[in-house]
Amino acid sequence: MTKRMRYRDWRWLALWWHHFFLLWNTIDGQTRYSIQEELKQGSVVGNLAKDLGLALSDIFDRRLRVASQAGEQYFSVDAGKGELVVNDRIDREALCGQSASCVLPLQIVLEKPLNLHRIEVEIKDMNDNSPSFQTKELSLKIAESAAVGTRFVLESAEDADTVSCLCLILIY
Repeated sequence: MTKRMRYRDWRWLALWWHHFFLLWNTIDGQTRYSIQEELKQGSVVGNLAKDLGLALSDIFDRRLRVASQAGEQYFSVDAGKGELVVNDRIDREALCGQSASCVLPLQIVLEKPLNLHRIEVEIKDMNDNSPSFQTKELSLKIAESAAVGTRFVLESAEDADTVSCLCLILIY
């Protein structure tokens, strides 16, 4: 009975590996690009033709287009080079607010035959907003007997680029 169980287990394992390698070629990875916010119009994000394995003639012949779920067309395709380019200025704070990550999902649509590719463009934050405190001046009264390394907590600063900024003063 023990030998029979081992043989059965081996058959299932062999069958599993067979299906794994058979399906390996059908799995497509998702293409992801990262760019800084506030790039100029016409800045190159990546080469779609190369990354999706398309010939430049496919861009014209199959009417490649970019569809965005964000509502606005932030990106377009340079048909001559097959590159994904920035169509309009992207403000990360306006698009994603205070979210830790900002990813724009896009669909690349090809016709004749119909083919869809999902890509993502991650918008990285550029520190374009400086922090500001509610009060312009703060006065601290520190006793002479304060120990070295004593911490004094200040009010939080508001910064549109980060969630919050808590500043500390250290006396050494």
